[in-house]
Amino acid sequence: MSLKLYSTLSRTKEEFRPLEANKVRMYVCGPTVYNKAHVGHAMSALVFDVLRRYLEFKGFKVKHVMNFTDVDDKIIIRAQELGMDPFELGSGYIKEFQQHLNDLNILPPTITPYATREIAQIEEMISGLINKGYAYAIKGDVYFRVDKDDDYGKLSGRRLEDMNAGARIEIDERKENPMDFALWKAQRPGEPAWESPWGMGRPGWHIECSAMSLHHLGEEIDIHGGGNDLIFPHHENEIAQSESLTGKPFARYWVHNGMLQLSGEKMSKSVGNLITIEDFLAEHEADVLRMMVLNSGYRNPLTFNNEVIAQTKKALERLHSALKPAQPDAAGASQSVLDELKQQTQKSETGFLESMDDDFNTGGALGNLFDLVRNLNKARDEGAANEELAPGQSLLRKLTGVLGLQLTGKDHDDQSAAPFIDLLVELRTEIRKQKLYALSDQIRERLAELGVTLEDSKQGTTWHF
Repeated sequence: MSLKLYSTLSRTKEEFRPLEANKVRMYVCGPTVYNKAHVGHAMSALVFDVLRRYLEFKGFKVKHVMNFTDVDDKIIIRAQELGMDPFELGSGYIKEFQQHLNDLNILPPTITPYATREIAQIEEMISGLINKGYAYAIKGDVYFRVDKDDDYGKLSGRRLEDMNAGARIEIDERKENPMDFALWKAQRPGEPAWESPWGMGRPGWHIECSAMSLHHLGEEIDIHGGGNDLIFPHHENEIAQSESLTGKPFARYWVHNGMLQLSGEKMSKSVGNLITIEDFLAEHEADVLRMMVLNSGYRNPLTFNNEVIAQTKKALERLHSALKPAQPDAAGASQSVLDELKQQTQKSETGFLESMDDDFNTGGALGNLFDLVRNLNKARDEGAANEELAPGQSLLRKLTGVLGLQLTGKDHDDQSAAPFIDLLVELRTEIRKQKLYALSDQIRERLAELGVTLEDSKQGTTWHF
């Protein structure tokens, strides 16, 4: 089965065919750095990390560009509120976000351009659009003529005549059309600015990404990604200005992830229901957030609440359980059990690849891995030795690695409690022989509260953190 990818532009799954054989040019919109990054930012970064990992697993060489918007109205306003230099403010949040990416086991992008370091390329692109008649300057501001772009609205499916000014679109009576958007903004008092052919000013939001993509990936790219809240106006405007300048299709595939929702409501700064990445990682392992994203499917909204987190942790525990060594004194499983495990190992690998090839269906891919988990645990309970478990466990480690799961768990180097846990397990075994099951369950539950899991099998009871 060939790899298929859903493109927002065509609204269909398309066979993935990059511009160059075995090479992928991918641009993903990064954060606007005016505040701490939240788990919604992490969701988008995780989605495209998994996409990149699987492409590389399939043999593609991926050039991954993720930008930082470090000059913007929101940055300037927040810096003024805090009495800080806007560049100092943005720089601090960039460093923090890069550390979060590392903490979440997200591969670093190949290139991370900053808008403030690409001013020359931005000015060159704006000049090209003016020369072609797609843009016009008014008293230091430069706007893009949406009327001149015949297919404006093709990504979002909106008709120009039906559109109203939306997010980050300023009403200005000087515009030829209310929907014309800013490419360059004249300097206002107290704002950072750069020299340009139109006077001192700074770039608009949309032109930054187009210029950075053009600079680092060329006139045409394979994948352009980001959250689905960017479809309009940001990505719509990127298409308009990029294709108007080059006369070529900007991106072959437009990939958008769904939004993260807290208690059924979109997570946003305006609502005030944000959970920062820093706060999440203070309470949970990085694999928990990644597993939540993998379970949900990248195009779907992701519900974020304590119940989902608890379910996710249980799913991770199941994956961990399949990687445990054989039972003490395991004599080997029966041939029928081993044959079943071998068949499931092969079936899970095939199913995993088929699911991932179908528009990165990570939920389906996980389902195939959990089938393998079930058979591995069954084989262990039936007395399988380590060498008999090894092929299935090796595949499980490889494929969870493709998804970016670390499966390391928390460190438990301090084994001082081990003798006491062993004693409790021995006492519980005697209690079970006396059929005092309520007391037996109480011991299990109290140990679970302390992070210790008990597992009963024909060979006896084992425990692990």
